[in-house]
Amino acid sequence: MLASKKLNAEHCPDITASASQLVAMKGKKVESFDLKQGLSDEAIAAMLGPTGNLRAPTIKIGKTVLVGYNDAVFEEHFN
Repeated sequence: MLASKKLNAEHCPDITASASQLVAMKGKKVESFDLKQGLSDEAIAAMLGPTGNLRAPTIKIGKTVLVGYNDAVFEEHFN
């Protein structure tokens, strides 16, 4: 997918298709979702910003999808 393309709720299942965990971050708020049973409406809502578009950055590391930004979480996954 192109970085300049706006992604919304309908794109979330494709983004998380091969993932087993979603970590959604909004500032200091961090929510983790187990995706083994599928993508819940709550998980989709956590992936979206106030405009209804996918939060940035969105990064897939192995079977984990990181959406949004939090210093502690990024430190954990990138060190």
